[in-house]
Amino acid sequence: MMSGEQITAMAIEVRPLTKELREAYLSFFDNMVFEENPDRAKCYCYDYHFTGDVESCTRETSRAAVKELIGEGGLTGYLAFSGDLPVGWCNANDRSNYQRRLKDYDYVDDPEARVCSIVCFLIHPDHRRQGIALQLLEQVIEDRSTGGYDYLEAYPRKGSASEEGGFKGPLALYQRHGFKVHKENDDHYVVRRAMP
Repeated sequence: MMSGEQITAMAIEVRPLTKELREAYLSFFDNMVFEENPDRAKCYCYDYHFTGDVESCTRETSRAAVKELIGEGGLTGYLAFSGDLPVGWCNANDRSNYQRRLKDYDYVDDPEARVCSIVCFLIHPDHRRQGIALQLLEQVIEDRSTGGYDYLEAYPRKGSASEEGGFKGPLALYQRHGFKVHKENDDHYVVRRAMP
């Protein structure tokens, strides 16, 4: 008999975000339940691309912006599906595309390095603790290992956080997959995995 985690792993399919999956992506965010932080409902995972005044960002403007970004290939990552239903998301992209993060933090200590950043995991509350973030991360590692990157980089928070508050992924998840602490900031780590 298979464990619950094995059954879940078989039931989840991870797909890279494409123009063809734009409506599934929008539907996932349209219907996502942000129980712990309702303000995050306006994000649509656009915050890291947006360099203006965050207070001026609305749900409608973020939704319109990501719709355009997906069409242009500027927003990349992976959706996790249970059947036809999107239940999880991982935002993984070339670090240079995250202009807000680059503006707010001094991450670039090796300008020549090609870095793919993992900035967000979002799992629907009904599907948490089923190994979906793990599957998403493993897909990022597999796909990006042949993409010409020198490193995968992520930014897990320090200390304990709620499941929703830990949207950058826990440090242990990354360490389990060969990421090493590269830098420390006041509230988070910068972890890296060298690519082959």
